[in-house]
Amino acid sequence: MNPHSLFASAAINIGLALVTLTLFSIFKKQPSFAPIYYARRLSNGQQIHFHDQTFSFRHFLPSVSWIPRAFRVTEDEILDSSGLDALVIIRLFKFGIKFFVVCSLVGLVVLLPVNYNGQDVPYQSYHSLDSFTISNITPGSNRIWVHFSCLWILSFYGLYLLYQEYDEILVKRIQQLQKIRHPPDQFTILVREIPICSEHKARGCSVDHFFSKHYPYSYHSYQMVYKEKDLEVLLSQAESIARKIEDLRERPTANKHKRETLLLDGSREDAVKISLHEDSLQVFCEKIRQLQHEIVIKQKELPVAFVIFKSRCGAALAAQSQQHSHPLLWITEMAPEPRDVSWRTLAIPYRILPLYKIGVVLAASLLTIFFAIPVTAVQGISKYEKLKKWFPPVMAVELIPGLSSVMTGYLPSVILKGFIYIVPFAMFGMAKLPGCISKSKEEIKACNMVFYFLVGNVFFLSVLSGSLLDEIGESFSHPKNFPSHLASAVSAQADFFMTYILTDGLSGFSLEILLPGLLFWDVIKSHTVGRGTEKDPYLYSLPYFRIIPMVSLSVLIGTVYAVVAPLLLPFLIGYFCLGYLVFINQIQDVYAIVYETCGQYWPYIHHYILVAIVLMQITMIGLFGLKSMPAASISIIPLVLLTLMFNEYCKKRFLPTFHHYSIQNAVDHDELDAKSSQMEVNYEDVINAYCSPCLRPVNFLTSELSSTQPLVCSSSL
Repeated sequence: MNPHSLFASAAINIGLALVTLTLFSIFKKQPSFAPIYYARRLSNGQQIHFHDQTFSFRHFLPSVSWIPRAFRVTEDEILDSSGLDALVIIRLFKFGIKFFVVCSLVGLVVLLPVNYNGQDVPYQSYHSLDSFTISNITPGSNRIWVHFSCLWILSFYGLYLLYQEYDEILVKRIQQLQKIRHPPDQFTILVREIPICSEHKARGCSVDHFFSKHYPYSYHSYQMVYKEKDLEVLLSQAESIARKIEDLRERPTANKHKRETLLLDGSREDAVKISLHEDSLQVFCEKIRQLQHEIVIKQKELPVAFVIFKSRCGAALAAQSQQHSHPLLWITEMAPEPRDVSWRTLAIPYRILPLYKIGVVLAASLLTIFFAIPVTAVQGISKYEKLKKWFPPVMAVELIPGLSSVMTGYLPSVILKGFIYIVPFAMFGMAKLPGCISKSKEEIKACNMVFYFLVGNVFFLSVLSGSLLDEIGESFSHPKNFPSHLASAVSAQADFFMTYILTDGLSGFSLEILLPGLLFWDVIKSHTVGRGTEKDPYLYSLPYFRIIPMVSLSVLIGTVYAVVAPLLLPFLIGYFCLGYLVFINQIQDVYAIVYETCGQYWPYIHHYILVAIVLMQITMIGLFGLKSMPAASISIIPLVLLTLMFNEYCKKRFLPTFHHYSIQNAVDHDELDAKSSQMEVNYEDVINAYCSPCLRPVNFLTSELSSTQPLVCSSSL
């Protein structure tokens, strides 16, 4: 890739980002787009105040007011309004800024001059960054020790930041658990593989007998999970009819722009439709209530139950203990939040879950293999100079001035980013299959799958396929120089990853904040099916499974190339700064927080960053060896061992507190509730919270879904 291609990529990405952010600043001031850009605030009942409701050219002038507003948002405000999980994403961006600022200072001040003056004779290569990378260092040169020293410095600084972040987030997790004083999940455990009671032939009876016997002082009650497949179908049909009635009722009110009674100025035809739909809905409600009672009476129980305890301490002890000598019976764990429960997956038998996991692994492997095709094609496009020799018809591109620079500099990263965009959604769909008990665990599973997919395909396959295409001709013409050419090829991929960071950061983040898909859909809906009706907020949950792996991949790319090609680092600072601003805005105004795990995403982020640091060290072992500096390569091995020992220490120091609810914290929180006489209130809230949504009373004629009291609850005081 020549300098013109890099400049073309930078110019296109910067231009698109400026245009996109300009459009966003204009659209955000339009009241008609409030359901898109203020979806979360509107869903929470907050009033959005626009400066002037009348027509004014000020509404169509670009503004940067959202940028200082994002900088003014504090971590405490995010923690209070969105929870620790959302704050973890912001801390990831802040980690990237703090780490790569220091890396950039070391790289630009120390490494860049060393690399540029690494040879007495100017290094000849068509790669634009080779003279600024480690490949420009003469083999056997003592300048390698400068890189060696910087590697140790940056490694220790990265480990220091990781420890600091882990420790601070752990403290915030403990504080958050104490702040959320009465969450039902702290009093509840999930029990699976419940045997049938031999006397009464019911699993509920078995649950009550077992926990009354073994936890007589702390056990309170239980809530069985039932087979509800037929009921879910009826509920979805009833909800569809209820939405139709609501749409018909909104027609006259939308035309008059104010709330009035149903048939005021309405057509007789709509009134007839509403009456028919209400009759149909009443029939569905009766069927639903009848089926709910049949499910309970016939005891269509699953071998799954939520068991409620009188104290947090009792629940924590039961969740962390083996209940039976047979390890596949009475399997317990802390229950997720009621809103986080994945009711669909609780119906999957526990013993066949390994088969689901094997199927997911096979499906992910097939996707990985097929994804190798576009990655290899992207690298073929980026190696245009070599393609001209192997495939002469490609030279026709040069007939149009500047097209070759756009094709090699901008097009490969755009194509790759386009293919990558669908990967998180595909992996998230697969992550729902293995039977995770909560939506948060499904997203965490998806994060792992997406991250390793991106590392394998985007990073390793890009390097290997790029190196392979680059070395075919050189290896045959100069076979003795193969090791040096391989080292040059690895560092030469820095220019491709620079264009990738530009595209993912500038174009990706700017499109993230503009939400062009929702804009397009809103325009179509406003002129077709939704014409004349009141707009509902376009509310979506915060996509952890998409954000965390993508940003972690950028951390990995920057970390691996921190010593190899320091010219890449300033682009990463811009990447993380823009991402920080964008997601502060999205978390505050757009995305909904549908559950709270109190920071359980951070251990996985910690692991991803540690993988990046280890990969940087291993890469430098190979590069120092190719530069005929075996002493430097061997001296990195202790650094790798120290990094792995640090990882093991963090696992023992921090990880258990993220996975378990400590007895100490449980007792402390119980004592606070006992002093305020709130324990009895907690029991009733917990019993109601874990009733399946399908078994709750329904009355679509007055409200969508009532959840005041559960239909069934079995308890033993």
